[in-house]
Amino acid sequence: MKVALVLEYDGQGYCGWQKQPARPSVQSELENALSHIACQSIRTVAAGRTDAGVHALYQVVHFETNVARPMTAWVRGVNALVSPALSVLWAGEVPHDFHARYSANGRTYVYRLLNRPVRPAVLQGKVGWIHDPLDLRKMQAASEWLVGEHDFSTFRSAECQAKSAVRQIHKLEITQQGPLLTFELHANAFLQHMVRNIVGSLVYIGKGRYSTEWIQMILDKRDRALAAPTFSPDGLYLAGVHYPDIWHLPTIKALHTSIS
Repeated sequence: MKVALVLEYDGQGYCGWQKQPARPSVQSELENALSHIACQSIRTVAAGRTDAGVHALYQVVHFETNVARPMTAWVRGVNALVSPALSVLWAGEVPHDFHARYSANGRTYVYRLLNRPVRPAVLQGKVGWIHDPLDLRKMQAASEWLVGEHDFSTFRSAECQAKSAVRQIHKLEITQQGPLLTFELHANAFLQHMVRNIVGSLVYIGKGRYSTEWIQMILDKRDRALAAPTFSPDGLYLAGVHYPDIWHLPTIKALHTSIS
């Protein structure tokens, strides 16, 4: 059978999702626990490979197994074996043609940025931080240039292996509550470091380093060297992976409603 899982995790203690030799990763810890429950080696595929320090509120993975276990074993059993930084929220059997990555038709990332003179303590590792005052309206105006289908080469990592840099951003919303700014991006897919590079460039505008039109100029140039440095991973969250209704995966809203 093929089983899908929905996970959440705190990325601070991991080298990222993907397994790496002699380094703690979300994938290796999850697979060790799944293999223990299944009494056989289990290999997982994730909807997205989050980087070191990046968190997830709704990550989706799938794996295949020929052993019969109740779905509760893939939730409670795995959660009893992994660290408190990782939690399986849901497990369900899915059709054999389901694929955690390729069946998805959209993803949502959230970046949380603390904008105040003093660094965070309680929220250390959970938010980005910048002490310079930011102009919210300028960042909101600049973000409008990025909505729609574009070649996002300017905002991709040099190590990005995607064959095409064309992506469609459906939503880029920046809100503020006190000193905490939230950047929410929903797109059909993302390039490596795309969100952090966009946030860093919008912060440059918010600091007054560039005008709002600068973001359009560097987008059109398709030159990574023109954009801001890659922003800290601390405040980045994979907040949602979206699938057509035919797969019957729970939405993040429904999932958290059932948990509460």
